[in-house]
Amino acid sequence: MAAQLALNQGSNVSVRVGISDSSPRVSGFQRQNLRFQEKPCLPHLSLNLKSNSLKSRNSFRVCMSVQQANVPKVAVSPLELEDPQDPPLNLHKPKEPYTATIVSVERIVGPNAPGETCHVVIDHGGNVPYWEGQSYGVIPPGENPKKPGSPHNVRLYSIASTRYGDSFDGKTASLCVRRAVYYDPETGKEDPSKNGVCSNFLCNSKPGDKVQVTGPSGKIMLLPETDPNATHIMIATGTGVAPYRGYLRRMFMESVPTYKFGGLAWLFLGVANSDSLLYDEEFSKYQRDYPDNFRFDRALSREQKNKTGGKMYVQDKIEEYSDEVFKLLDGGAHIYFCGLKGMMPGIQDTLKRVAEQRGESWEAKLSQLKKNKQWHVEVY
Repeated sequence: MAAQLALNQGSNVSVRVGISDSSPRVSGFQRQNLRFQEKPCLPHLSLNLKSNSLKSRNSFRVCMSVQQANVPKVAVSPLELEDPQDPPLNLHKPKEPYTATIVSVERIVGPNAPGETCHVVIDHGGNVPYWEGQSYGVIPPGENPKKPGSPHNVRLYSIASTRYGDSFDGKTASLCVRRAVYYDPETGKEDPSKNGVCSNFLCNSKPGDKVQVTGPSGKIMLLPETDPNATHIMIATGTGVAPYRGYLRRMFMESVPTYKFGGLAWLFLGVANSDSLLYDEEFSKYQRDYPDNFRFDRALSREQKNKTGGKMYVQDKIEEYSDEVFKLLDGGAHIYFCGLKGMMPGIQDTLKRVAEQRGESWEAKLSQLKKNKQWHVEVY
């Protein structure tokens, strides 16, 4: 981290990076003091730039579910993770899962969000490497009620970090997990017996708990990197934003010598309200720092209205910019969809209507997008 601080020589910089939900949020540079934008996450460090020495009262581990400082990109390692030509696939199968360790579980939605979503960091020790856009399988503890004596089935979760993880050392992976809770329609009360087994296990986990993981799996959502100046249009509802967080950290946060992004990344995120926005401060920072390379449009169904006065869904936001979106697709842009499968019919209907208004056949256009490998869909 010390290597990332580029300020005037001959000054002392005090960097506070400890965890405290009560710590004030501060941002930007203030005189010669470097400030973080989110909840701090490490012990107090003292950096003397004149002598290039870093002093710490404690050993520390970077917890990067929080914001980065407004400094040059973060160094990552080991760079050998860039070497393989093909993505790692199914290194650990359901019958022989890898036992990983929970590092942290952090609620990442506000008090007025419907439901709870957590950012879960898992330490895999470098033994379950993955690429951006892949998924981990998680086997919750306990017995499968449908198959007594057998473990639970694997649940797949899109990975919400780059291959270097939130600690930038290639040893962790992050998951974005919404707690699945069931309410009885008659009584309105929660019925724990019907709650999501795996999501509640992950959201209830504590640092040090063990978790059985499989994978990694998936090729559909891999980030194409042959053209670093390509356009990537990313559409998500809720926790479907997970793979895009990995893409964007790779594009804008990490210093990867072999990947210098110079294209356009455009994120459309649909959630219920402002408190439901996921990684919003992180994405907003990219908007400020890379205005020519990153666009971010939010669709808040309970707070915004579409052009007809109805609720604003992600497809309505896409329609607002449909001319730009279609022109970018005609120019070779990649488009990604991730989230609940219920999002796709509305999006497809919108795209079809826009295509017809433009005098195009959506079926023919979609076929061409798939043929060109520009169309990427992962819904659940």
